[in-house]
Amino acid sequence: MSDASTDPESAAVAVPASDDAPAAGRKRPKPGERREQILQALAAMLEQPGAERITTAALAARLSVSEAALYRHFASKAQMFEGLIDFIEHTVFSLVQQITGRELPDPAAAQSAEEGTREAARIVALVLQFGERNPGMVRVMVGDALVFEHERLQQRMNQFFDRIESTLRQSLRLVTAQSGTPTVDAQVAASVLTSFAVGRLQRYARSGFRRLPTEHLEASLARIL
Repeated sequence: MSDASTDPESAAVAVPASDDAPAAGRKRPKPGERREQILQALAAMLEQPGAERITTAALAARLSVSEAALYRHFASKAQMFEGLIDFIEHTVFSLVQQITGRELPDPAAAQSAEEGTREAARIVALVLQFGERNPGMVRVMVGDALVFEHERLQQRMNQFFDRIESTLRQSLRLVTAQSGTPTVDAQVAASVLTSFAVGRLQRYARSGFRRLPTEHLEASLARIL
């Protein structure tokens, strides 16, 4: 299901080398640039095997800066992970809004069951495409990187998928309109789709990013929907 108009690949940027103090001839990072470099480095490190727990010492070494330099931009490692979660939420839900906004340009317009099915499929595809192109972020999305971190971080990712499920439920509301229990059926269908997406992302992370989450995606969604 590659017809969703997404561009999450833009998030997978290379982490530039940097020092705590600029070397001769090297420009000092612009305001906010060092913060972005830290988050990029953290995401890149999460792509490596055994990266479920990353220390600030290792992150600082990756960037060739001191740990104190990290804490000038983030109060804690948990705040660094919150920065990644902010990016995930902003990117995915901005693209979800493009999908739902394009499919339903007029909120008062009638939506067909076929349009609802197509919209739901595109949302699931978007989430999986984002994960496939941003493997380090997947460890955050499925919670593997958050096991030893503050509980609120996992709660935020739980809320992220709750919001995805709620959006899918809205997309599917007319798909189930003719059933005897349309609201319940839409809830069940949205829950199944969300669980499918989470499962594909978990498999991707735990296979060392070898089993792509979009593998046979169109055929898989056709069976579910």
